Amino acid sequence: MRAPGFWQVGGWQAVVLAPLGWVYARSTARRVARQGWKAPVPVICVGNLNAGGVGKTPTVVALVERLLSRGRRVAVISRGYGGSLTGPVRVGGHRADQVGDEPLLISAFCPVYVGADRAATAQMAAAEGAEVIVMDDGFQNPLVVKDFSIVVVDAALGWGNGRCIPAGPLREPVPVGLARADLVLAIGAGEVATSVPLVRGRVEPLPMGMPWTGARVIAFAGIGNPGKFFATLRAEGADILREVALDDHQPLTEALMKRLELEAMARGAQLVTTEKDAVRLPPSFRGQVMTLVVRLKIEDWAQIDAGFDRLGL
Repeated sequence: MRAPGFWQVGGWQAVVLAPLGWVYARSTARRVARQGWKAPVPVICVGNLNAGGVGKTPTVVALVERLLSRGRRVAVISRGYGGSLTGPVRVGGHRADQVGDEPLLISAFCPVYVGADRAATAQMAAAEGAEVIVMDDGFQNPLVVKDFSIVVVDAALGWGNGRCIPAGPLREPVPVGLARADLVLAIGAGEVATSVPLVRGRVEPLPMGMPWTGARVIAFAGIGNPGKFFATLRAEGADILREVALDDHQPLTEALMKRLELEAMARGAQLVTTEKDAVRLPPSFRGQVMTLVVRLKIEDWAQIDAGFDRLGL
């Protein structure tokens, strides 16, 4: 589902729905107040205040690579949204419909554990030798105590209209959420109001040998904000004949992919998608679809490194 326009600019709909937003905020406050399990190793949480995609997965990958460069055995835990397994289970030899697309993508970098019970999932990761756990999402989940919390925000969107779901995009009021955060990571350009230290980053394509300039493509994406993918691909010089914006985590069925394949053949175009979508492709299409690979570039690691140092990492 796409976020309604009034989530960003406000309007009469936001005013009418505001009482439901207050109820949602109170429910979140009661949930996060519960006592969680304290892991025997540091837990770093990558979360957000906004619903939808803001760049958490690239952030997790960047943190994992940074921790690995510091010689730490790192593991990621995830709810495994979109997967059928309740876990806890270590990702390996699974499909996206079993463990979720994001855990499958991240498992190329480090051990990833998926489970509905985050405490049990963290216990498994620690028992199997993790020296530090990165929690993918779960900032509002109280089951595991966080030692260092990073709130990720799309700088172009900020905190939207400042209201909670369904009146706005927020899972909880900004002051309440930031009171539990150690820093805010703003991805992209734009001003972000924050009461905690601010770190900036940007998502950049990796040079993979594909000459995107002038390439005729049909681009499809089932991520939180498909428009960012299309904009990045266009900035690389691709000639996008059609943008296919799918729902976040939408299954890439044989029928859907066959329709896209036939359209690409008829128009002399190449199919291209995101890394997260690529892991959901049916096996028969994986050799036919190009992937735009991106990584998060942190402008200054000092604040994050200081947090790692504080945790003995």
